[in-house]
Amino acid sequence: MRVPPLPADEWDDAVDDALSAMLPPERRNPEKAGNLLATLVRHPKLTRAFLRFNRHLLFTSTLPARLREVAVLRMAYRSDCEYEWRHHVHMGHDVGLTDADIDGIRRGEAGDELDRAVIVAVDELDDKSVVSDATWATLSAHLDERQLMDLVFTIGCYGSLAMAINTFGVEPDPDSDTDPER
Repeated sequence: MRVPPLPADEWDDAVDDALSAMLPPERRNPEKAGNLLATLVRHPKLTRAFLRFNRHLLFTSTLPARLREVAVLRMAYRSDCEYEWRHHVHMGHDVGLTDADIDGIRRGEAGDELDRAVIVAVDELDDKSVVSDATWATLSAHLDERQLMDLVFTIGCYGSLAMAINTFGVEPDPDSDTDPER
């Protein structure tokens, strides 16, 4: 672990303010915030700015939540980010993804055209930082312009977050026991 979670005795008003962009008051503490947020709050200003952006992607994005989770899970898998994978398996289940769907995302396969296009878009952005014309055309047949923009930013955000998690050495939370084979 390169950047450990902020010790409980160092949580202050700046930390509370940073977390207020995402968490309700009862979760703004070292025990309930989780290892990721407890690590990020070592830099409160950055955390607040990031969480405001991430909040949009999670709660006000025009992208359907199910497609968001397809994209995030594919990026987490490609990034070998166990923390992100475990959290988003839970979130994926909450928005209707089945274990078979999640296994397909891991393998780079999906049941329908749109899910396949989202997986390919993640792979293309991760490999070359651009979505191909063919993939864009498929996505455009299903998503409007704002949804397409939200998709690209979702993929980029969770790719960046996976880089930070992996680089900082953020350990999975003790209660996130999903997918021990990951």
